[in-house]
This record gives sequence, C-alpha cells and structure tokens, in this order.
Amino acid sequence: MTADHDIPASGPRNILVIQTAFLGDLILTLPLIQGLAEAFPDGRIAVLAIPSTNEILCNHPAVGDRLVFDKRGRDRGWRGLLRMARQLRQEGFDTALVPHRSLRSALLAALAGIPRRVGFDTSAGSFLLTDRVRRDRSVPEIERNLSLLGALGLQPAGGPTRIYPGRDHRRRAQAFLDRHWDTPPEDLIGVAPGSVWPTKRWLPEGYAEVIRQLWEKDGRSVVIFGGVEDGPLCRQIAQQSGVRVPVAAGELSALAAAALMERCRLVVSNDSAAAHLAAAAGRPVVSIFGPTVPAFGFAPVGGGHIVLEADLDCRPCGIHGGHRCPRGTFACMRAITPEAVLEAVRSILSAKQARPA
Repeated sequence: MTADHDIPASGPRNILVIQTAFLGDLILTLPLIQGLAEAFPDGRIAVLAIPSTNEILCNHPAVGDRLVFDKRGRDRGWRGLLRMARQLRQEGFDTALVPHRSLRSALLAALAGIPRRVGFDTSAGSFLLTDRVRRDRSVPEIERNLSLLGALGLQPAGGPTRIYPGRDHRRRAQAFLDRHWDTPPEDLIGVAPGSVWPTKRWLPEGYAEVIRQLWEKDGRSVVIFGGVEDGPLCRQIAQQSGVRVPVAAGELSALAAAALMERCRLVVSNDSAAAHLAAAAGRPVVSIFGPTVPAFGFAPVGGGHIVLEADLDCRPCGIHGGHRCPRGTFACMRAITPEAVLEAVRSILSAKQARPA
C-alpha cells in the first residue's frame, strides 16, 4: 500500500528506523540499516532504540543519530509516548521504517507526523502504516527486515551483520582478561547460558559439564557471558563446573562483551541475543534450541554455526519460549546432552572458521 508522501523526488533524505524490542532484534535489524546507508549515502539515518540496547549502535558508520526511547521508564505511558512523538516531529523525518511489529512503534511514527511509514502487514499497528510489506515467515529474520527496503524501490541485498566495538570497549575487554589471567589464553571458549525466557535456557548442569570437560580433556579455558540478570545463573554454573572460570555477566556492556567474544574461538549459546552478538562479532556459534525452532528465522546467520535441537513432536511450543514447559518435562532441553554440545564445539574448533578475529 502506498499513500501520498511528502518525500523528495530523489528519495528519502531523513530516515528513522524504529526498533525498540530486545537486543537480538536490534542486531538483526542492522543489515536493514546498512542497506539504507548504502542506498542513500547522502541521507540521514537515525535509529530509535531502548536504553538497554542502544549502545550496540555506537560507532556504526550507517547510523547517523542514536535516539533513545525509554518506554519502561521515563517515556512510559501516554505522556511519555506523546513527548517522544513531539521530539521526533521536530526532527523532520520524511520516512520511518518500523520492523518492530508493535502497536506502540507504529503509533509513535504516526503521532510524529512522519509522512511515509513502512512496516509489516502483521504489525499490531499495520493500520497506521502507509506501506505494508508481507512478512515472509519462511526466511530468516534478517531477510524479513531487509524486505522492507522493497517498499522504497530497493532490491534487498543481504550482507554480514556488523558491529563496531570502539577503543574503550576493547580496553575494557582486555582489562577483564588481565584480571583473570596473567597471559590471556589463545584457546578461549565463550559460554552464554542466559535468556529472557526460562524455557530457552539449556540445563545449568549441562553447561557446567561442558566447561569441566573442555578444561580437563581439551585444555580450553572458558569465559561465561551474560547480562546483569544472568549473574546468579552464571555464577551457579561456574561453581558447579569445579573449574576456575571467569564470569563476565553484568561486568561488560554489549559492545565490550562483543570485543571479548572476538577473542574467543567460538561461543556456545541458547537461542538468545548472545548468539546474534557472537555472530555479529564474527564468531562461530553452537546454538541450542529447545522450545523454539530455527524455522522461526532466529538462528545465527552465516557460515560455521551449528544448531542443536531435539526431534520432538511437542516442538515448537511457542515463538518466544515461556516461563515453564507446557508438559512439565522440559524434554526438549534434557534431550540435548553435554556430549552433543562438546562434539559440536570440537567440530568447529577443527575448522578454519574458529580462528580468532
């Protein structure tokens, strides 16, 4: 659908991308932002994200301005929404791309008076969009997001997802290594056991066993990644492994964690933002899927990754996972053994992709 748009004949000049979902969603939106920058090199591209994810946009050459929408804090409720809409109106955007399929995101673009508003036909606020693009469930999320470019007359072209840790991020990553090792190990393995959704977390005892065997049998050192909220789980796994393993959960920002992931040979992760962060940092990922399936489009994109999942008739049980297993068995995660994870890790380690960035 196309409405009458107050857009320059040469194309959009002042573009806003609205992605106020989780960190993984913003990372998977980066190729779309990169595509816009390549198509409109003389235009301005601003990205609106939430405080906890906004840092991932730092230093990105495709991002002209980073705008913050604190929808759970300062900008919550109708007053916050209207205040943000007024701020965006003053920016004079002529085009908004809204990959986030929430009513609030579409409403924000409409209240800001942005003439052209492009999003998915499955958006809860699709009636507020001027251009509705069919969301193809059969392709990865990155490709779905890139398909929004078609509404602007562009041929969507995929490319690697890139993030850009700065000097300070790398300094903090190095400081973390220096605190825990006299000489940082060359064969470092990353482990990211957390997830917003409890049912998407592989067994703590499984991670602990993998860490123990990597140390005792393979001579590999491990670092555990996670956010502040993952701290207790990460420390439990470290203690349970019986191995001296540093926990970076809550100690590093997203880009500093990415800088540390660059020093890893690979990262073992659940179906979570950490998997996408590691892939964007150029690291191979062993990705463990339980209640969700790669067919949803959220598996790490690129070569060298391995997905582990169980063949069960109850999968998938939800697009996001949940707080508890509907059957009470957690069979999808219990079916994945430490031996299977170790086999995947060793397979990647033997390949060229596992060389440090």
